[in-house]
Amino acid sequence: MNSLISADKISAGYQGHPVVRDLSIEVRAGEILAILGPNGAGKTTTLLTLSGELPTLRGALRVNGRASKLPLHRRAAAGLAYVTEERSVFMGLSVADNLRLGRCEIDRAVELFPELVPLMKRPAGLLSGGEQQMLTLGRALARGPRVLLADELSLGLAPLIVARLLQAVRRAADSGVGVVLVEQHVSQVLKIADYVCVLRRGEVVLSASRQEAAGRLGDIEASYLDLPADGRS
Repeated sequence: MNSLISADKISAGYQGHPVVRDLSIEVRAGEILAILGPNGAGKTTTLLTLSGELPTLRGALRVNGRASKLPLHRRAAAGLAYVTEERSVFMGLSVADNLRLGRCEIDRAVELFPELVPLMKRPAGLLSGGEQQMLTLGRALARGPRVLLADELSLGLAPLIVARLLQAVRRAADSGVGVVLVEQHVSQVLKIADYVCVLRRGEVVLSASRQEAAGRLGDIEASYLDLPADGRS
């Protein structure tokens, strides 16, 4: 199966200074790759580069098997959805209008998150953080993307809401979407991800399947504490 998005030893950063170095990943249709690591490890920089918001400094980035240097808006038009850690809602507009402006299938959004149905006329600024994130993710998925990049969906949210959001991401992958997911909740992620990539100080310190990662929780926890891991993969 051909990859939807891949990076071959890319380095990326700001003003010519690399934050992420020699990163290689590949995501195919129906797969979820979770990128884990402590704050400052380079996770968001990785997503910005995959999305086209940041140029690569070195290495090759491919979208649908072809080298790509297209900016984000061009990649979005070609089927990429990017959910940032900041909830991207128009606070003064209703939930329904937020969905309309997102040019998505409203029925599909509420199918993913029925919790939005009684909130359609409510201004998005009056929603809870979890409801805003459901709106943001539902709008992105209702456009029918081929690739979803999601940064810290769980930020500041209760575990039950986090589980709800990640279940929707898993459903999207099961329908053929390729997903790159940045997260902090390791235990929740290991329930839905197919593969895990752990970053520390801009470098990959562990790359494994979900099953392998579950057996190396000590190494993953060590990366968050910036302690020496037992080994690198």
